[in-house]
Amino acid sequence: MTHKKGFQMGRIGLVLAACTLLLVGCVDRKLTINTEPQGALITLNDEEIGTSPVTVGFEWYGDYKVRAAKEGYEILNTHRKLDRPAHDKFPLDFFAEVSPSRIKDRYEWTFELTPWTPPDRDQLIRDAETLKNEAVRIP
Repeated sequence: MTHKKGFQMGRIGLVLAACTLLLVGCVDRKLTINTEPQGALITLNDEEIGTSPVTVGFEWYGDYKVRAAKEGYEILNTHRKLDRPAHDKFPLDFFAEVSPSRIKDRYEWTFELTPWTPPDRDQLIRDAETLKNEAVRIP
């Protein structure tokens, strides 16, 4: 009877240990995007995420497409790369996920917006004439 009771306790202990590993640890990833000036609408990988400064969680590292738009400023379209830290690379990534403490990855990007200036009317007309002449020459 004692052997059976010990086996039951061992199984319960194993289940509790497995549940504990699933509930603790983990990596908390956050990205904050700022603009100068603040208040630009930010789109990250074709998804509007809010007005700068804005903080979002993310699941993967790599190339991100960033768009910042604010009235009176040129629209910024660019890419930015988030490099994986050492604790997120094999084999350390396993230990980061089951660590008893939470790992916090915080990143911050700041983008400078350029004030919009209306194009020169005369230059626009000259450019249009040049394009028209080039289009006529194409067979």
